[in-house]
Amino acid sequence: MSEQGQLGAHAESNGQPVPPGRVPPQAPGPRPAAVIRRAPEETTAAPGVAADADADPRARHSAGAAPWPDRMLPLLRTPTSDRPLAPDLAEGDRPDPAEAAAVLDLALSVGELLLASGEAAEDVEAAMLAVARSYRLRPCDPQVTFTRVTISYQPGPSDPPLTAEGSVRRPAGDYARLAAVFRLVTEVTAGTVDVVEAHRRLAAVSGRHHRFPGWLLVLASGLLAGSATLLVGGRADARAWLVFASAFVTALAGGRLAALVARHDLPEFYQFVLAATPAAAIGILLSFNGLQLRGSVVITGGLYALLPGWPMVAAVQDGLAGFYLTAAARLLEAMFLMAGVVIGVMTVLYVGVSNGAALAAREAPAGEMDPPLQLAAAMVLTLAFAVLLNTEPGTLPLVLLNSAVGWTTYGVLVNAGGESIVATGVAAGLVGLFGQLMARYRGNSAVPHITAALGPLLPGSALYFGMLAFVRGESEAGLSRVGHAAAMAMALAIGVSLGREVARLFLPVPRVTPAVGRRGGRHRR
Repeated sequence: MSEQGQLGAHAESNGQPVPPGRVPPQAPGPRPAAVIRRAPEETTAAPGVAADADADPRARHSAGAAPWPDRMLPLLRTPTSDRPLAPDLAEGDRPDPAEAAAVLDLALSVGELLLASGEAAEDVEAAMLAVARSYRLRPCDPQVTFTRVTISYQPGPSDPPLTAEGSVRRPAGDYARLAAVFRLVTEVTAGTVDVVEAHRRLAAVSGRHHRFPGWLLVLASGLLAGSATLLVGGRADARAWLVFASAFVTALAGGRLAALVARHDLPEFYQFVLAATPAAAIGILLSFNGLQLRGSVVITGGLYALLPGWPMVAAVQDGLAGFYLTAAARLLEAMFLMAGVVIGVMTVLYVGVSNGAALAAREAPAGEMDPPLQLAAAMVLTLAFAVLLNTEPGTLPLVLLNSAVGWTTYGVLVNAGGESIVATGVAAGLVGLFGQLMARYRGNSAVPHITAALGPLLPGSALYFGMLAFVRGESEAGLSRVGHAAAMAMALAIGVSLGREVARLFLPVPRVTPAVGRRGGRHRR
């Protein structure tokens, strides 16, 4: 029986913004398991499919050997009729039922943790397949659908299949945990970790808490909104710093309101409604004074802190990869969260505009902007976003570098007269490409290198001006602005996806791969 003939056609992920009060799911504890040995495997590949480098574990990390995602993705994407046949293992080479159950449990736990931590769709399924194949489970069928993780193993033509499945409720971005699981899968595919040790280490990873203290997370949420006001306003006068402080305070107030709602287990929709109201209320109040403070900038800064940017990008990526059902579900989820933000902001805007609030209806002219200030603001926004996503400290400099590349590209193209949608797509493509390059040479997932770097490119201002136009009764202008924001979000997703595929197809395989099982360096545990 062909192993690839049993592969699931699609797999989905559910990256999600991290509202206060959320507790990430825990991985199941390790099961008692025997040490499973590996057998030599055939590496015959179908046309257009990379040869499987699993035959010799020592060869997997030799110079020129492809990383495990590059070896698994072709197997998942190959049409059923073109998939190579799995080797017919002898009876003694097949794992016994207890061993197979332990491997399935390990692969399922890996998939649950990756999905809960924000990994991309195909990569979750590829990791599960890589773990199963490393311990001789063939044919094996991993599938990840929105919040459901399943993996099945068919021991033989006349044997009943073994299936393990689980669900991930309310996933939250945790990129330090994601990176740790990714490295563990790398070591498993290298042949240096047995099942018992892998279970033990996976349980340790799932029990880790946030590496940043609570006060720093609160500070990061305020800095994210405050730096967004400098990014949008583009000026650093005395009023700009007062606007910065106002946005900082509103972000803290919105976070506290959302946390209060979360304690009562109310849906996230209501958390986003309440979290969006303080920024809109303070923006309205600032517009009533005689100091000509930029209330619209405060509201826009609050939107940057609440936009479900990565879920929208991931939903479009799933659709581009052919996962239409779950892409639609994830897009609908992101739209519900966006609806909460829109309702919270528009309710306050309606009250303010009805009482004479003077809010700017357009962005500041490009000639009034300070590009170096905007670049610095983009870097601070990215850093705050990365801290909220629990990114490893060693990854932060690379994330900031990637953000600088993306924002500089966007600014150069826009200032040269380019269309903002095209500039967003080009900048996102470079962010995706450089994120993949950094991840490949560090032996890590690309998601932590990309997500926070996209923060400055989110269409917060376009969405705000669209809502303001609707509140003022300018429906045509509102639809145009909202459509522009949607197009920018689509350009972000397509750019990141294209950058990933270019990296996978054309970038050379790193000559130096992460050390497996060494005691020092960044892989120390």
